[in-house]
Amino acid sequence: MKGARRPLEVANRHPRLRVDRTAVAAAVGLLDAHAGLFRGGCPSGTLSVAFLEDPALANLHARFMGDPSATDVITFAGDAANNLAGEICVSVDAAARHARKTGARLSDEITLYLVHGWLHLAGYDDRGPSAKRAMRRAEARAMRLLARSAAMPRFKLA
Repeated sequence: MKGARRPLEVANRHPRLRVDRTAVAAAVGLLDAHAGLFRGGCPSGTLSVAFLEDPALANLHARFMGDPSATDVITFAGDAANNLAGEICVSVDAAARHARKTGARLSDEITLYLVHGWLHLAGYDDRGPSAKRAMRRAEARAMRLLARSAAMPRFKLA
Protein backbone atom coordinates (compact mmCIF):
# COMPACT_ATOMS: atom_id res chain seq x y z
CA MET A 1 0.00 0.00 0.00
CA LYS A 2 3.03 2.27 -0.27
CA GLY A 3 2.01 5.71 -1.50
CA ALA A 4 -1.56 4.74 -2.31
CA ARG A 5 -4.64 5.13 -0.18
CA ARG A 6 -6.60 1.94 0.10
CA PRO A 7 -10.30 1.90 -0.77
CA LEU A 8 -12.18 1.95 2.52
CA GLU A 9 -15.86 1.34 3.13
CA VAL A 10 -17.17 2.44 6.51
CA ALA A 11 -20.67 1.31 7.52
CA ASN A 12 -22.14 2.80 10.66
CA ARG A 13 -24.97 0.46 11.67
CA HIS A 14 -25.17 1.70 15.25
CA PRO A 15 -28.06 4.16 15.58
CA ARG A 16 -26.39 6.33 18.24
CA LEU A 17 -22.78 6.29 17.04
CA ARG A 18 -21.31 9.37 15.43
CA VAL A 19 -18.30 8.50 13.25
CA ASP A 20 -15.87 10.72 11.42
CA ARG A 21 -15.22 8.53 8.37
CA THR A 22 -12.33 10.73 7.27
CA ALA A 23 -10.59 10.17 10.61
CA VAL A 24 -11.15 6.40 10.37
CA ALA A 25 -9.63 6.47 6.87
CA ALA A 26 -6.65 8.48 8.16
CA ALA A 27 -6.05 5.97 10.96
CA VAL A 28 -6.20 3.02 8.57
CA GLY A 29 -3.96 4.90 6.14
CA LEU A 30 -1.37 5.48 8.87
CA LEU A 31 -1.41 1.80 9.84
CA ASP A 32 -1.05 0.88 6.16
CA ALA A 33 1.86 3.32 5.77
CA HIS A 34 3.64 1.57 8.66
CA ALA A 35 2.76 -1.97 7.59
CA GLY A 36 6.38 -3.03 7.97
CA LEU A 37 5.99 -2.71 11.74
CA PHE A 38 3.12 -5.21 11.64
CA ARG A 39 4.12 -8.27 9.62
CA GLY A 40 3.56 -6.44 6.35
CA GLY A 41 0.15 -5.16 7.39
CA CYS A 42 -3.34 -5.77 6.16
CA PRO A 43 -3.54 -7.16 2.62
CA SER A 44 -4.09 -4.73 -0.23
CA GLY A 45 -7.55 -4.12 -1.58
CA THR A 46 -10.77 -2.68 -0.30
CA LEU A 47 -11.16 -2.81 3.46
CA SER A 48 -14.64 -2.73 4.95
CA VAL A 49 -15.27 -1.59 8.51
CA ALA A 50 -18.70 -1.97 10.11
CA PHE A 51 -19.69 -0.46 13.44
CA LEU A 52 -22.50 -2.58 14.87
CA GLU A 53 -24.75 -3.14 17.86
CA ASP A 54 -24.31 -6.26 20.00
CA PRO A 55 -27.22 -8.24 18.49
CA ALA A 56 -25.91 -7.79 14.94
CA LEU A 57 -22.40 -8.88 15.88
CA ALA A 58 -23.73 -11.80 17.95
CA ASN A 59 -25.70 -12.88 14.88
CA LEU A 60 -22.53 -12.87 12.76
CA HIS A 61 -20.68 -14.68 15.52
CA ALA A 62 -23.36 -17.41 15.56
CA ARG A 63 -23.68 -17.64 11.78
CA PHE A 64 -20.00 -17.81 10.89
CA MET A 65 -18.35 -19.13 14.05
CA GLY A 66 -21.04 -21.24 15.65
CA ASP A 67 -21.08 -19.17 18.84
CA PRO A 68 -24.18 -17.03 19.49
CA SER A 69 -22.60 -15.01 22.29
CA ALA A 70 -21.80 -11.34 22.00
CA THR A 71 -18.20 -10.48 21.16
CA ASP A 72 -16.19 -7.32 20.55
CA VAL A 73 -14.62 -7.73 17.08
CA ILE A 74 -15.00 -10.18 14.23
CA THR A 75 -12.70 -10.08 11.23
CA PHE A 76 -13.37 -11.72 7.89
CA ALA A 77 -10.49 -12.37 5.51
CA GLY A 78 -10.79 -10.87 2.07
CA ASP A 79 -10.33 -12.24 -1.41
CA ALA A 80 -7.22 -11.07 -3.24
CA ALA A 81 -8.64 -12.18 -6.60
CA ASN A 82 -11.46 -9.66 -6.14
CA ASN A 83 -9.23 -6.95 -4.60
CA LEU A 84 -10.83 -7.32 -1.16
CA ALA A 85 -8.62 -6.97 1.93
CA GLY A 86 -11.29 -8.08 4.36
CA GLU A 87 -13.91 -6.81 6.76
CA ILE A 88 -13.66 -5.68 10.36
CA CYS A 89 -16.91 -5.76 12.37
CA VAL A 90 -16.79 -3.83 15.65
CA SER A 91 -19.29 -3.97 18.50
CA VAL A 92 -19.79 -0.40 19.66
CA ASP A 93 -21.85 -1.70 22.59
CA ALA A 94 -18.98 -3.93 23.79
CA ALA A 95 -16.57 -1.00 23.48
CA ALA A 96 -18.91 1.25 25.46
CA ARG A 97 -19.33 -1.35 28.21
CA HIS A 98 -15.59 -1.93 28.48
CA ALA A 99 -14.84 1.81 28.47
CA ARG A 100 -17.33 2.39 31.30
CA LYS A 101 -15.91 -0.55 33.26
CA THR A 102 -12.26 0.49 32.93
CA GLY A 103 -12.58 4.27 32.72
CA ALA A 104 -11.14 4.28 29.19
CA ARG A 105 -12.34 6.75 26.58
CA LEU A 106 -14.92 5.35 24.17
CA SER A 107 -12.93 6.59 21.17
CA ASP A 108 -9.80 4.80 22.36
CA GLU A 109 -11.68 1.54 22.93
CA ILE A 110 -13.37 1.58 19.51
CA THR A 111 -10.05 2.45 17.88
CA LEU A 112 -8.40 -0.45 19.71
CA TYR A 113 -11.05 -2.80 18.29
CA LEU A 114 -10.42 -1.39 14.79
CA VAL A 115 -6.66 -1.91 15.28
CA HIS A 116 -7.28 -5.43 16.58
CA GLY A 117 -9.23 -6.33 13.44
CA TRP A 118 -6.61 -4.77 11.16
CA LEU A 119 -3.93 -6.81 12.94
CA HIS A 120 -5.94 -10.01 12.45
CA LEU A 121 -5.96 -9.27 8.73
CA ALA A 122 -2.17 -8.68 8.97
CA GLY A 123 -1.75 -12.22 10.25
CA TYR A 124 -1.86 -11.85 14.02
CA ASP A 125 -4.13 -14.04 16.09
CA ASP A 126 -4.89 -14.29 19.76
CA ARG A 127 -5.25 -18.04 20.20
CA GLY A 128 -2.73 -19.28 22.68
CA PRO A 129 -0.62 -17.39 25.20
CA SER A 130 2.35 -16.45 23.00
CA ALA A 131 0.14 -15.39 20.08
CA LYS A 132 -1.98 -13.32 22.44
CA ARG A 133 1.13 -11.58 23.83
CA ALA A 134 2.31 -10.80 20.29
CA MET A 135 -1.14 -9.40 19.45
CA ARG A 136 -1.16 -7.21 22.59
CA ARG A 137 2.33 -5.86 21.81
CA ALA A 138 1.28 -5.05 18.24
CA GLU A 139 -1.92 -3.37 19.49
CA ALA A 140 0.08 -1.21 21.90
CA ARG A 141 2.56 -0.30 19.14
CA ALA A 142 -0.28 0.63 16.75
CA MET A 143 -2.13 2.67 19.37
CA ARG A 144 1.07 4.58 20.23
CA LEU A 145 1.65 5.24 16.53
CA LEU A 146 -1.88 6.62 16.11
CA ALA A 147 -1.65 8.72 19.28
CA ARG A 148 1.79 10.18 18.45
CA SER A 149 0.55 11.07 14.97
CA ALA A 150 -2.67 12.66 16.29
CA ALA A 151 -4.58 10.14 14.15
CA MET A 152 -6.91 8.71 16.79
CA PRO A 153 -10.44 8.81 15.38
CA ARG A 154 -13.13 10.29 17.58
CA PHE A 155 -16.35 8.42 18.19
CA LYS A 156 -19.38 9.62 20.13
CA LEU A 157 -22.61 8.05 21.27
CA ALA A 158 -25.55 10.43 20.93
